[in-house]
Amino acid sequence: MVYSSRVIALLLATCIAAVTSAFLSLFNEVGATALVVTGLISFSVSYLLGFIILEFLIFREIDKIYNLFDKLRKKELKTIDTFKSNPLNPLKKINDEIFSYAALKQKEIDELKKIEAFRREFIADVSHELKTPIFAAQGFVHTLLDGAVKDKTVRTRFLKRAAKSLDGLDMLVQDLLTLSHIETGEIKMHFEYFDIKGLVTDIIDQFENKAEKKEIKISFAPDTPDLVTVYGDWQRINQVMNNLISNAIKYTNEAGDVEVGFRITKNDVTTYVKDTGEGIPSDDVKRIFERFYRVDKSRSREKGGTGLGLAIVKHILEEHKSKIEVKSTFGKGSEFSFKLTKGKEEPLFAN
Repeated sequence: MVYSSRVIALLLATCIAAVTSAFLSLFNEVGATALVVTGLISFSVSYLLGFIILEFLIFREIDKIYNLFDKLRKKELKTIDTFKSNPLNPLKKINDEIFSYAALKQKEIDELKKIEAFRREFIADVSHELKTPIFAAQGFVHTLLDGAVKDKTVRTRFLKRAAKSLDGLDMLVQDLLTLSHIETGEIKMHFEYFDIKGLVTDIIDQFENKAEKKEIKISFAPDTPDLVTVYGDWQRINQVMNNLISNAIKYTNEAGDVEVGFRITKNDVTTYVKDTGEGIPSDDVKRIFERFYRVDKSRSREKGGTGLGLAIVKHILEEHKSKIEVKSTFGKGSEFSFKLTKGKEEPLFAN
């Protein structure tokens, strides 16, 4: 037999009306008409009250619980936030607990889906990035083995190209390891006070030849102090600045400008690298810090790099409780900046 609020309310009302009528029948003063009227009234009131209480406070709430369990089984919990328990519901507490559990499970499911999508995309990207230098080196080596090794000129040229491909492969593996170590916490930050201007000066010296080949002028902003002390991990900030300055030179056209500057406030120092390069389309700005994301894949590969540099920069600065900011106008240039705590004592490394 299928029980519902109507059936139970009907049974309860019948029982209450029968008991009431039977009790009143014990009194001789109560006539048959009064017994019938009393039975009908008690039946009607009992049925209405029983039906309302059972239907709206119990059965409907139980149906919600069953529907929720069904959604849990089917992993369809997108609408759970629309369910609200009646404040008079005696099952309110258990309903709220189940809804909270369902919301938590939905959040976990969404996270797992994101992780799974990221894993598939990451494996595809890594496979693609590894394939390019491996196939290139493989092609050069096999060409030499097929007889080209006897020609000294060809041999030297192909060996250089194979070495370049393998160097790129090594760079990619090293960047992957660095990114993995930062994310898993295996690389610990060693915070200290140091002169970031001195650090940048050394980096500019390293890129001087590369910039001269493109007739690019690298300079500090006007009125830059002789000493700019910040608090952070010298080695990791060195990695950040290497990446930002290298990218600025790489994506700036010939005879362009790259400027490094510092905006100093009472408590912080904002370091920026500004170029007059190609700029970044607005649709791509939010994605350039993703692993292997390239604005122009073909041209980016031609210019070198692993596609992981900005992802590493992002993670390093997050470990410094900071974040990388970017302002860019397509066709006119870009500015990358980040903020560090201002130094309050003499730096360990000074210019």
